[in-house]
Amino acid sequence: MESHVGIALPSDYKALAAYGPLDIGDFVWLYTPCVQEYEFNRLDAFDYVGWLEQTHRHCRIVARTVPPHTPPPFHPSEGGLLAWGSTRSSSYLFWDTSASKDPDRWPVVIFEQDSALKGDNPWLTLDTPLFETLTLILSEGISLPSGQILGPLLPVARRTRFLRAATPWTPPEKSPERVPENERRAALTEGAGLAALRLLAPPPEDPYLGELTWEEVFATLGTRLPSEYVELMDVYGTGCFSGWMRFVAPLRGDRYGLVQTASVVSDGYRDLRESFPEDFPLAAWPEPGGFLAFANSIDGDELGWLTQGDPDRWPVIVYPRHDDQGPPLPGTLTETLLDWMRGRLDAAGFATLDPDDDPLEFLGFVPNTADDFAELERERREWESQFTADTSEPPAQGTA
Repeated sequence: MESHVGIALPSDYKALAAYGPLDIGDFVWLYTPCVQEYEFNRLDAFDYVGWLEQTHRHCRIVARTVPPHTPPPFHPSEGGLLAWGSTRSSSYLFWDTSASKDPDRWPVVIFEQDSALKGDNPWLTLDTPLFETLTLILSEGISLPSGQILGPLLPVARRTRFLRAATPWTPPEKSPERVPENERRAALTEGAGLAALRLLAPPPEDPYLGELTWEEVFATLGTRLPSEYVELMDVYGTGCFSGWMRFVAPLRGDRYGLVQTASVVSDGYRDLRESFPEDFPLAAWPEPGGFLAFANSIDGDELGWLTQGDPDRWPVIVYPRHDDQGPPLPGTLTETLLDWMRGRLDAAGFATLDPDDDPLEFLGFVPNTADDFAELERERREWESQFTADTSEPPAQGTA
């Protein structure tokens, strides 16, 4: 782990980590090098290195919006803060690796989420290393920037409940480089169209679209679709761009395909428009010129076309989940994806990168396969069976 992360860790932390991830005092979570795979009906998949990266990025972004408005460095930057835990009030716990060359002397730094939410300085640097800090939290408590007290806590430590199935972390196998990094970095500023997109987000060797033909989909929809979209899907198939924008399977004929997905989105939009016409001003497919969805974000935004006139001239538009409805986007679908990946797209409903992010760490395409959809359908049926099972017998004592 130390070799992979690139830094030696304190000995008191390694001694505690022998017990696995811990819930200390029913309020402080100490994270250890472990992984937990996703399983049906449990959404707490976890990867220790991924958690480090996400925690550092989250606190860096928030710190830019509150005093002193200058985020501190985070590991792997030299002397950067390195996360080791969090609290049930969504505060984060770090080591200050700049304080000493000896990891056992690193003091603890607290990022208090409640202070950040109020727009105040959320940072508190302590004079104590990990074990002494935990002892102080348990026995006396620590005054936080907001005036709240972290502790004293119950003198208990047990396996973190949402990581009950965690297993030891092992370094991931390095994926072969499909496109040289220098070519990908050049594509951040150079090139256009599908050729540039293929460099930034290399497509799969065997894209999966579904079992229908384009002609069958066009017949069901009552219209052909933009040629650019057909070409894009023939190259990529269904999957997710940059961990955020998910393109549905265009040629599947079931609930996971384009036709039924677009229909469900349109039905939901019309229902909302009936109740809140000022907030939902678009026509919805198959209404003339209506919004026809073909992709969605992990945040619930919908990407689609306004079906006006020639399909090859349909404007692309976002139906945002958490913003007001904006105008159609100025570029084509491929241009929109490129502008977004390059950080040039200023449109409601699109996730943006932090100024300190390395774009290449986020850009890519993860395809879906037929097996993925089969597993998704299996899980859906298993979930539905929970509500149709015979529940005439009372539950066993001690169960919820």
